[in-house]
Amino acid sequence: MHSIMETIRLEDLRGKRVTIMGLGLNGGGVASARFMAQQGARVTVTDTKDEASLADSIAALGDFDIRYVLGRHEMADFSDADLVIKNPAVRPDNQYLAAARAVETDLSIFLRLCPSRIAAVTGSKGKSTVSTALAWILNSSGIKAFLGGNITVSPLGFLDSAGPDDVIVLELSSWQLGDLYGRKLLKPKVAVLTRIVPDHLDRYGTMDAYVADKRLIYADQDRSDWTVYDRDDEYGLSFAKESRGQGLGYGLALPPRGYGIEVPADGSPCMARLPGGCLLELVPGSLRVPGEHNRRNLAAAAIAAWALGADASSIPRAAGTFAGLEHRLEPVKERNGVRWFNDSAATVPEAVSAAVGSFESAVVLITGGTDKKLDFEAARSAYRKAASVILLSGTGTDKIRRILDADTIRYSGPYGDIVAAVAEADRLAHPGSVVVLSPGCTSFGMFKNEFDRGRCYKAAVAALL
Repeated sequence: MHSIMETIRLEDLRGKRVTIMGLGLNGGGVASARFMAQQGARVTVTDTKDEASLADSIAALGDFDIRYVLGRHEMADFSDADLVIKNPAVRPDNQYLAAARAVETDLSIFLRLCPSRIAAVTGSKGKSTVSTALAWILNSSGIKAFLGGNITVSPLGFLDSAGPDDVIVLELSSWQLGDLYGRKLLKPKVAVLTRIVPDHLDRYGTMDAYVADKRLIYADQDRSDWTVYDRDDEYGLSFAKESRGQGLGYGLALPPRGYGIEVPADGSPCMARLPGGCLLELVPGSLRVPGEHNRRNLAAAAIAAWALGADASSIPRAAGTFAGLEHRLEPVKERNGVRWFNDSAATVPEAVSAAVGSFESAVVLITGGTDKKLDFEAARSAYRKAASVILLSGTGTDKIRRILDADTIRYSGPYGDIVAAVAEADRLAHPGSVVVLSPGCTSFGMFKNEFDRGRCYKAAVAALL
């Protein structure tokens, strides 16, 4: 579909009719609406959520003359618009989009206009940590980097600040990648792919369809680019074989040939083999973030930073000072000898297994929520290992209960209130143990999204006397 963005200058957007489909709560719709309004476009925002649900997002746009159509969509807002900007959560085959003359996303607009080098990160889990760690290492090494994308920061917000010598680190979901199909807009200098596990099968139906969108991250790379892949993952090996970029593998052992970084199981420093043949330490043995999976995430980020020009001597120090990010095994509080952690971003069963496996202490696990057609067998060992299991209500929890019952694992709940779940965890925990919210499910039903879930959990923990 032809887009006016392919040929038009920004100043030519003045007076154009632009519809933002999906204002949302995480910034993408707000950034798109603000950007278009700043260019002088006549902006309409439409969302099936009502005004009360979107109050914060609407307030953020209070300085602009924007028309809102909320609680519904009207076909004329799409058929009469010069341009429609869709939220990634909206399926491409949506009937309203079919009526539009031109469809873009905040990401496609950004990529058309951005002068900077791009580092793109995708995968099933770990992509937010890798993206954030990569930006941290680059900035700590003297390379100016901006972070945006699926991490809830629209890159349109820093388009005016990014220059040709800077690096834009984009965390990309499969939905965002799918929206770029066939546009020839994404040619990252470095593409990073984290471990692939079943996810979003309620939307894709099959793993092949899901992974096909992930493969788009390197589709337009060439030998001047780098593809960072997980050597211990079958999908990762297929990515390396398929990509035209040069491969940089990370895994338990170095690749027999080529370049990469090892992540020893014993927690010792991660050594990389780079052009020149020598071995260099890129990730130190002592890290601020817990868990073997986070060591792998930092290894991927570290070797990606090297590929983007960071001095190899500065990378270990930067990696060792990375403190993690919100909602990913985030330390919340220590009270009466009990440590509390927020892992609300764990939305697949494999992430629950990684969270529980990150601690040698007894774990009180708060888990469960809404299903997205996933198999919870991957978390079975975590349920068995946990000292106590506390369930949140939801369709995913119904599937978890069948596993717990089959293994005669006792549990509390399900609770439809996070405050009640936290109170039960406080009752069950004892000095020396760890309480972890790691749902392995989506948050819909009880919460607005996974970030709201994490914030509500932290508020409930903070309220404990």
